[in-house]
Amino acid sequence: MSTKNNNPKGIIFILLAMLVFSVQDSIMKYIYNFASLYEIYLIRTLVSFVIILLFLKLTKKPIIFKTQYPLLTFCRVILFFFGFSFFYISLTVLPLGTATALFFVTPFLITIFAKFFLKEQIGPRRWLAVLIGFIGVYVILNPNFSNFDYMSLTPILCALCYSLSMIIIKLTSEKDSVYTQTFSFYIGAIIISVIFYFIIGDGLYNTIDHPASEFIFREWFVNLEISMWLMVATGITASLAFIFVFTAYRIASPAAVSPFEYSILFWSSLSGWLFFNEIPDLKTVIGMLLIVCGGIYIFIREKVQDQPIVTEKPLR
Repeated sequence: MSTKNNNPKGIIFILLAMLVFSVQDSIMKYIYNFASLYEIYLIRTLVSFVIILLFLKLTKKPIIFKTQYPLLTFCRVILFFFGFSFFYISLTVLPLGTATALFFVTPFLITIFAKFFLKEQIGPRRWLAVLIGFIGVYVILNPNFSNFDYMSLTPILCALCYSLSMIIIKLTSEKDSVYTQTFSFYIGAIIISVIFYFIIGDGLYNTIDHPASEFIFREWFVNLEISMWLMVATGITASLAFIFVFTAYRIASPAAVSPFEYSILFWSSLSGWLFFNEIPDLKTVIGMLLIVCGGIYIFIREKVQDQPIVTEKPLR
């Protein structure tokens, strides 16, 4: 079997990647009570940067930092950085499985953006899948607009930023390798995190009694005996999951492995139940199923139309 079309092995790698991502998200949900978001971001990124460098050295792959698209890369780094800031913030107010499910509006947003920014042709069946996905979001959120917690929209804001960054990657991938794009994000994330340290790292702005606000503005490097090894663990799991994802998409057909990214919903829900006593209610389960069905149908239609838009790149 060709290593370029080793679908069974690729599926195993993507399943492992989603398991490891769920471990990282579980650590983030646990650690937010006693560490600062951008403190974690800094340590996580530094650790991941070193691990990916070592991986490239050991596998004798080229290490190229320079991007051929500086402006687009800058925009992508900003979108990526603040996008996943929204996701991590969402873990302070939402169950792990719910936050993960809402993030999976990403395929629907990418489809919409591809139509308007890349001028891709999207047929009525895919538009129906997009509609079904957003119905799933509505079912999960079950909004009561007189008393709606707008923090529950943070995973969707993450998906919005991530989808736009994926549209940019579709343009920059022509000349920038996946590792160059990853290094660009790492360097940008380190710089932004260091800037945040000098602005909010002393905890001066930690004045609002809300878990999300405390997570953002808490003083840095206070509980290192507890938090340091957990922050390092987020970097290890993030880089390990990235390597698994990249391997899966390298050795197998994207159309074959993409649907298995939804396995993270199982792991996230299981972790939420085991470690945080979070049990999804019926409406959340129904909403998840609608999102999954809509997303997988988009994958199927892209394969039928030989038009990879969503399936071309991983969603995590």
